[in-house]
Amino acid sequence: MVLIIKFKIQAMVSILIGAIAIGLLAGMPFDNIVTAVNDGIGNTLKGIALLVGLGSMFGAILEASGGAQSLAVTMVKRFGDRKAAWALGITGLVIAMPVFFDAGLIILIPLAFSLAKRTNRSSLFYAIPLLAGLAVGHAYIPPTPGPVLVATMLGVDLGWVIMIGIGCGIVAMVVAGPIWGSICGGKYNIPVPEHVANQADYDESKLPSFWTIVGIILIPLVLIILDSVSGVIPALSGVAPVFAFLGEPFVALLIATVIAMFLLGMRHGYTLEELEKVMTKSLEPTGLILLVTACGGVLRYMLQYSGLGDVIGNAVSSANLPIVVVAFVVAALVRICVGSATVAMTMAAGIISAMPGIGDLSPLYLACTTAAVAGGATVCSHFNDSGFWLVKSLVGMDEKTTLKTWTVMETLVGVGGFLVALIISFFA
Repeated sequence: MVLIIKFKIQAMVSILIGAIAIGLLAGMPFDNIVTAVNDGIGNTLKGIALLVGLGSMFGAILEASGGAQSLAVTMVKRFGDRKAAWALGITGLVIAMPVFFDAGLIILIPLAFSLAKRTNRSSLFYAIPLLAGLAVGHAYIPPTPGPVLVATMLGVDLGWVIMIGIGCGIVAMVVAGPIWGSICGGKYNIPVPEHVANQADYDESKLPSFWTIVGIILIPLVLIILDSVSGVIPALSGVAPVFAFLGEPFVALLIATVIAMFLLGMRHGYTLEELEKVMTKSLEPTGLILLVTACGGVLRYMLQYSGLGDVIGNAVSSANLPIVVVAFVVAALVRICVGSATVAMTMAAGIISAMPGIGDLSPLYLACTTAAVAGGATVCSHFNDSGFWLVKSLVGMDEKTTLKTWTVMETLVGVGGFLVALIISFFA
């Protein structure tokens, strides 16, 4: 954290240096340090590399085809202007699962501005619910990379993570979205930015079908959940091996991506060559995500092999704090100091996964721990978070107003989801 904050050294390099320093200071033999690095990178990437890549391509097709706009426009039309804030929150939540937060925001924010212009309200009345939905989908629900990497490092089935993430996410979205958005909209009159004030509405005739979009997005989620529940429901025991294969996360995402290529790509005028370019370009930002995550895996194995994981675990045990609470606090501290949600999730997951006895916890409890890490990595977005500046510039607010609206919203998303996870963990 010192290297990242004070010396501005790239996060991947900083985490790797920190992990190796732990090994050296703990007196580990050099060959054990090298083994920890190799095991951390290999064992971490083998669980998430395909998922991050396929998820990025799936999201890129959804974005390029107009699928995100189709979902948003249809939801707003069905909810009506009076309840459009709820529609935008739900849309943001769904879209952020396959589409990166930044891309989803840039695609959908014009719709929030259009509604604000039509109803003569502050743009925050609609922008905050959209932002909350995007933040929730980005933080809590696979196949977005954050919870996938945490679940991989904790060794928990993604089906449980999806089910707990949806529960946490819905509560967090309602509180941080429509409810907080109505308060912000009434308190801060932020006009629609001039450069979008005269923007034309979407041509709905060129957008994909609403139900096609919903169906494609649900494919991987349903398959992964079916895999998780088929093993515990006797009536499904006969088809459990089939669901185990189809519900393997990379298989489920591959199926959804291929279907999206056909239904959203080729059926809407894209050639295979054009789709190839769209999908290849979508892989550009995944390199950094994978490398930072891999170094988080190195941190985990270094703590584990050096024995410091046991020290941390014993300290936590003596404090009588639930692992879910520790996970949230660690992720929140890194998030506040460093700014990056990905780095916060990676470091917190590395520390928590190195504690003794983690593998003996129930899948439900580990899924709650995953949600707690996601919540902690979301709170208190401020000046060191790129998302803070993106929202400030797009919505047209000054820094003070952004802190009072966006930062509070992110904190509500993180704390709200964490509290739901904490309550569920009591029954695990």
